[in-house]
Amino acid sequence: MDLINVQKYNYPTSTRAIHKGSRHYTITDVLQGQPLPSVTSILSATQDSDKAAGLQRWRDRVGHAKAAEITKTSAARGTAMHLYLEKYCLGEGYMDLTDLGLVAKKMAEKIVDRGIDNRIDEIYGNEATLYYPGLYAGSCDLIARLDGDLAIIDFKQSNKPKQKEWIRDYELQMAGYAMAHDNVYGTNIDKCVNMVCTPDLYYQEFTISGDELREAKYEWLRRVDLFYENRG
Repeated sequence: MDLINVQKYNYPTSTRAIHKGSRHYTITDVLQGQPLPSVTSILSATQDSDKAAGLQRWRDRVGHAKAAEITKTSAARGTAMHLYLEKYCLGEGYMDLTDLGLVAKKMAEKIVDRGIDNRIDEIYGNEATLYYPGLYAGSCDLIARLDGDLAIIDFKQSNKPKQKEWIRDYELQMAGYAMAHDNVYGTNIDKCVNMVCTPDLYYQEFTISGDELREAKYEWLRRVDLFYENRG
């Protein structure tokens, strides 16, 4: 399927670097070079103690070396899957013939089949830098018209199927992107969609909109406040 890429919004370029221990974006020619913390860094720095404890229990259970191996493999597979999807949305070919790359390709193809083809007709941003002046920045997987609505779309790989209560940080990440887009471009995005696929090709989709999205925005802003409070 041919996707139409439309230059409707002027997304900036950016550079990334570690600043004060977390990843920051410097938006080129904007904000006089002020580095802004990334959305994912804010979420990581402000995660609740229960989540951190749960991750530690998992490491203790499987062994720290095995946990590190699983995390590294998952990250590499996710990167390969994202790259395939990015190239697909740009109408470009991409091939990774490694074992991990072939698995990631099948996962990306599942997302294309279920989430993209025949549902997205216009793409406005692909790996686009978004920022909220003075607060934060990030790279959004896709900004597009999905099922007729302007939407923030995020792709995730997962080792096993997700339950909605497990993905709150995913929702807050998209809420942050939506707020940034609305603030800078004057939009009113009311649909945020996570498209998730496992290595055994189990596809899931999680959407927030309306009151649920508004609540996610409030919670996201609380996390931003906490991040800056902790930084003094």
